[in-house]
Amino acid sequence: MNQLNFPIISLVTFFPIFGVLILLMIDKESEDVLRGTAVAFSVIEFFLSLPLIFYFNDATHQMQFVELIPWIKSFGINYYLGIDGISLWLVILTTFLTPICVLCSWTYIQKYVKEYMICLLLLETAMLGALVSLDMILFYVFWELMLIPMYLLIGVWGGKERIYAAVKFFIYTAAGSVFMLLSIIFLYYYNYKVTGVYTFSILELYKLNIPVSVQFWLCLAFFVSFAIKVPMFPLHTWLPDAHVQAPTAGSVILAGVLLKMGTYGFLRFAMPLFPYATHQFMPVIATLAVIGIVYGALVAMVQPDMKKLVAYSSVSHLGYVMLGLFALNMQGVEGGIYQMLNHGISTGALFLIVGMIYERRHTRMIKDFGGIAKVMPVFATFFMIATLSSVAVPGTNGFVGEFMILVGAFRSFPIFAVVAASGAILGALYMLWMYQRVMFCPLDKPENEKLKDLNAREIITLLPLAVLVFVMGFFPGLFLRKMDATVSYFLKDFNTRYEAYAQQQQPTIGDRIAAVMQIKDNKNITVE
Repeated sequence: MNQLNFPIISLVTFFPIFGVLILLMIDKESEDVLRGTAVAFSVIEFFLSLPLIFYFNDATHQMQFVELIPWIKSFGINYYLGIDGISLWLVILTTFLTPICVLCSWTYIQKYVKEYMICLLLLETAMLGALVSLDMILFYVFWELMLIPMYLLIGVWGGKERIYAAVKFFIYTAAGSVFMLLSIIFLYYYNYKVTGVYTFSILELYKLNIPVSVQFWLCLAFFVSFAIKVPMFPLHTWLPDAHVQAPTAGSVILAGVLLKMGTYGFLRFAMPLFPYATHQFMPVIATLAVIGIVYGALVAMVQPDMKKLVAYSSVSHLGYVMLGLFALNMQGVEGGIYQMLNHGISTGALFLIVGMIYERRHTRMIKDFGGIAKVMPVFATFFMIATLSSVAVPGTNGFVGEFMILVGAFRSFPIFAVVAASGAILGALYMLWMYQRVMFCPLDKPENEKLKDLNAREIITLLPLAVLVFVMGFFPGLFLRKMDATVSYFLKDFNTRYEAYAQQQQPTIGDRIAAVMQIKDNKNITVE
């Protein structure tokens, strides 16, 4: 279904490449021209993506703005793009954050400016391509392409230990991708065996009736790949290093979009392809999600580095997302998707704020600050808005997402929901404690007395995020309405197919895991 009769998704996906071509023709010594060109193309890209919202039909679950062109016919590989209520807002989030990342790098990046801007625009295309691909090979190409510019952003423009962090990031994510590729190849040949058709179309592969004994191993392979990307406990160790060493824009993109590729992958691939195995994994993933929530919060609480504190908070917040998605009910799944967007807004803002103060003081240690609200009141205001959003204060976007997740989780895992709620308390402790020590302690360090408040460019960078905190907090229906039909159908189809598999009564290793954990198997998931 393409309401515009125009390849708008291709335009949105590949428009940043035009910016790359223009940047290649500009002299590398003209740094301000390079920065201005990157800003212009990223802003135009955002406005080009807005028709996806206005022309999106929220009454249907079907893929929209679909583009299907044969690519490699002999292997059944197609150029197949489309979006639905799950991917729409993630696409918009990507185009929204990219110009903000370019702006925040204006003075921070002083070396290899040309190459830096090219990496940002290439990364944008790769992320968008992964979000809109409906062919699994096409998705895998974009999935792997994301690694290259992100690796360069960390390894070239990062901190003192940037090489270690970049290599660790690359090895973790690339290793996980191998498991996913093997599963994709298996599905490809299994589909041919069953239907006689070679295809990598995800919508066609959804229709496969995969034996439950096979589902477990395929689901496990996808799980490893996506869990590393999220990242879930205990596969999270690459994330703090990557965040701390990455430049500010790299941290914003990493937290805002790249981590969501993991949660998106669960929703788009693992869960609908393997409903029976997913159901068996529910208690295991819920357990890991809750551990991640509490562990991330406790470790964040003892961090002396502001950026590392925010990095560990991501582990905690993404645990909420996973808990909501695997609650497998309307409130949980929609809350999980909404929290993906919230995390991109609030944590992205926090990384920007940490980056701005680092440019002034060249330190991120909490002990090096104190009382700077007196000399930087505008900065303190934006910092407070981002902090309140992160701790899910009512009226902010974070509250809506966490509330929906906890409601959904309580229906499926009451005990886990209670434990997860403690993460909200811990989150308030470490975020407000950091804010108090940085902003309101005595202004007793001479280096902080002459700090300059935010300039016009920095205010323009933070203002859209601050506005969205309240818009998404007071008017969540504007965003949830676009998801309703897709999520409702997703859950209905998931339950129908799960029940069909369950009637086969073929125990898998997942059954044995659930039995050992003595967690009651919830087989009556309802959709409201």
